[in-house]
Amino acid sequence: MSQKIAIVGGGYVGAELAKSLDDTAQVILIEPRSHFVHAPAMIRALVDPSLLDRALIPYDRLLTRGRIIASKAIAIGAAGVTLADGTRVEADQIVVATGSDNAMPFKPQGADIAGLKADNHRIHKSLKAARRIGIVGAGAVGTELAGEIAYAMPDKKVTLISSDTALFPTMPPKLGTALAAKLRKAGVTLILGQRAENLKSLTEPYAGTLQLADGSQHDFDLIFPVIGSRANSGVLETLSGVQKTTANRIKVDPWMRPSSLPNVFAAGDVADAGDAMTIVAISRQLPWLKATLSGLGQGKTVEDMKPYTPWGSKAPILVPLGPKQGNSFLGFFTAGNVLTNKMKGADLFLKKYAKLLNRPEN
Repeated sequence: MSQKIAIVGGGYVGAELAKSLDDTAQVILIEPRSHFVHAPAMIRALVDPSLLDRALIPYDRLLTRGRIIASKAIAIGAAGVTLADGTRVEADQIVVATGSDNAMPFKPQGADIAGLKADNHRIHKSLKAARRIGIVGAGAVGTELAGEIAYAMPDKKVTLISSDTALFPTMPPKLGTALAAKLRKAGVTLILGQRAENLKSLTEPYAGTLQLADGSQHDFDLIFPVIGSRANSGVLETLSGVQKTTANRIKVDPWMRPSSLPNVFAAGDVADAGDAMTIVAISRQLPWLKATLSGLGQGKTVEDMKPYTPWGSKAPILVPLGPKQGNSFLGFFTAGNVLTNKMKGADLFLKKYAKLLNRPEN
């Protein structure tokens, strides 16, 4: 086990990759947070805070051989990673999987898990007191949030607002049409093709009036701005020659390298490799990364191995609307309630990630 691999970021790619290599390489996982934040469950935890302790899973049992360093990486080089306190972590290969940020209370500000819990309880209390709720942004988070509130709190008047003229416009039309019909049947008002002109915050829920592009005004007791994730790409920007694309993502070559350094890879939300910023989309990267890093440990060069092939237009997406309804696109067809709930809606992958972090549930 002479191969030393540093993985920066313990999210969906970083944590699973670290565990998969734990028996065959010296793995160092660099992650400032004490807990894995399971984002889909954080959406439902807003209406059911009892899920918080299952959605926030400590890292301390993830690895049996490797090390976890609770620190932030501030620079990357050919020989290793520099931490916030100036410590240098040497490595043969480096994988940067620093993920993305979203509005509160779905992900913490920095490493503040206690603050995330406090935000959840505070905003849940505001949600319970609110009657009129506006959600700005109809991507996966906004759409799922609308479905969760409509299911758990059917007395609320929920309005989902998007500048797009349809839900999930880049996917086959049947997906967005089916989700829209179910949301409307659940009592959710959809305002599509209208941009909110006066958002007071892009990250924190608040009460106020929204003015839309058509000049109409809408009063809400609580407005959730959920207009998309932005990649945490700061540490990659310390490399020379990196190129940003949309949402702060970093362009990578066919072997998922963001720069001219042959041993530095980017993965997950931070890497613009042709995959969407969803758990299912980036999961395709895991087996490729494991095989590539294992090959490097056996003395092969990166160019000796197959380049990464993204999902492209066949990328699956699973969109539950609460624990009983939803729709999914599974590469060749659109699935309804039964498959969506079996695959994600009922459990939200909670058992899978509890098992990954060696905290299996009953």
